[in-house]
Amino acid sequence: MNASIETNPLLERLPKHLKQFIKPQDYSDYTPINQAVWRYVMRKNVDYLSKVAHSSYLDGLRKTGIEIDSIPSMYGMNRILTEIGWAAVAVDGFIPPNAFMEFQAYNVLVIASDIRQLEHIEYTPAPDIIHEGAGHAPIIANPEYAEYLRRFGEIGCKAISSHKDYQMYEAIRLLSILKEAEDTPQEKIDEAEKAVADLQNNMGELSEMAQIRNLHWWTVEYGLIGTVEDPKIYGAGLLSSIGESAWCMTDNVKKIPYDISAANQNFDITQLQPQLYVTPNFSYLSLILEEFANKMALRTGGISGIQKLIHSNALGTIELSTGLQISGVFTNVEEEEGKPVYIQTTGKTALSYREKELVGHGTLTHPHGFGSPIGKLKGFNLAIEDMSPKDLQAYSIVENETVKLEFEGNIIVEGEIITGSRNLHGEIILISFRNCTVTHGETVLFAPEWGNYDMAIGKKVVSAFSGPADVNSFDLINTVPKTTTIKAKHSEERDDLEVLYQTVRLIRENKDSKSELKAVFEKLQKNHTNDWLLSVEIAELLKDSDEKQLLQEVLVYLDQLKIKRPEVAHLISGGLDLIFDKEKC
Repeated sequence: MNASIETNPLLERLPKHLKQFIKPQDYSDYTPINQAVWRYVMRKNVDYLSKVAHSSYLDGLRKTGIEIDSIPSMYGMNRILTEIGWAAVAVDGFIPPNAFMEFQAYNVLVIASDIRQLEHIEYTPAPDIIHEGAGHAPIIANPEYAEYLRRFGEIGCKAISSHKDYQMYEAIRLLSILKEAEDTPQEKIDEAEKAVADLQNNMGELSEMAQIRNLHWWTVEYGLIGTVEDPKIYGAGLLSSIGESAWCMTDNVKKIPYDISAANQNFDITQLQPQLYVTPNFSYLSLILEEFANKMALRTGGISGIQKLIHSNALGTIELSTGLQISGVFTNVEEEEGKPVYIQTTGKTALSYREKELVGHGTLTHPHGFGSPIGKLKGFNLAIEDMSPKDLQAYSIVENETVKLEFEGNIIVEGEIITGSRNLHGEIILISFRNCTVTHGETVLFAPEWGNYDMAIGKKVVSAFSGPADVNSFDLINTVPKTTTIKAKHSEERDDLEVLYQTVRLIRENKDSKSELKAVFEKLQKNHTNDWLLSVEIAELLKDSDEKQLLQEVLVYLDQLKIKRPEVAHLISGGLDLIFDKEKC
């Protein structure tokens, strides 16, 4: 297996700003211990989840070609996922929520290609290939759920963030990296946890992005399906956690019928979840998603939508009733009786129609911002966009005429009309002036010496959303996270242990003579007294061999290890249960 990714048509059409998050999966980076961790978790999961997971899980494992004995390669996953209309890419840990969801909108599964350390085999707050590959991938083989995931991404990537959301993302990313890395000083973890807690306690009103991330968490990550009395697991966070998948089925976790109120229920990635939501079926998830989308600025627009964009202090777009889209960083809105009458961006701005930038109205034309009145002319029932050619002629709204247009809210535009642009329905969407002055009361909003003035046409704002209308209008590269995941350290002791794991793996894979197992076990006892997983693997290979004495020695050693390391006693018992008490996976 290699580090390349087989070409997939879905990957070819990804925009450049998403491709910057993709990193190659170097399969050779996975060590024998990594492979053993994957195998242990998958064997435990398939054994247990066959009883408590939604039926789509086991079906999906088969359809997506995910093996129990080996970490999946992106090459193989992409070849198989193509058949169900999806693709997969490798990334470095958490990526920004908008980007994560936009990948989903393109039917692309984001997979953090690192794998958890043996010390965190039950659960890690950091995304890893067990969580993504063994959790998310199998369920998307269910067509109804896959469509929910795609639609969620399509809507979610348009959700408007607050300026604190990105701070929270970076804080959680750092915490997850520090908690997963080996030998992180406790004071660093404490400091990172405090930063997350401080932000959580001072987020203010939840933004759209925060709310839709909550919905994502309580469905895609930690969702249950069925009835409150008899739920099944479908959330990837539960499917990939051998500890929490069992814990969530106990009475210690409150089960709540899923509804839109989950949008306001926050979560803590470092703790077991105290409550979970149960959806009756996958189609119901889509109903709640649409109910939430109907409340988003994406569909409501208006003054509140513009204010959300201003509060986000980030690149966003408003769409007017004519279809004209204005993309930039919104910094001000003037209002009259609860309606926007003038909008202002600062910095690079682009104008588009149907997600395509208007010729001559990119960021080179509007490098310092854009401002325009919104709404109707004062004393007129007919909006400019609704005027016929005869109406426009009557009010001198034609080329080469000097006009004075007084809008509601006391916005006055006075200048000579150069030209106009129309949409596909023949409505005017933009008028350009020379020698133009724009005022709001005593305030000058635009002066003739600033150049030609472009005025947007639209009686109302019908939509407001995160990001640009045309992704090609702005340079969206270099928005990758500041932090990077920390790789496992190499040491002489660790390298020696890896050799022992590799020896056992080769014996299993090649069905070679098991005579080497005694020597491996003796070295393990002598040099690696804290390791437990390799002894479990040795016991598995000895079960059907003639080496009964050696098997007994291994089992006695594991019993002693349970006493010495009580924190892993249940993991040892769980592994032995698979070997001796239950049918092999």
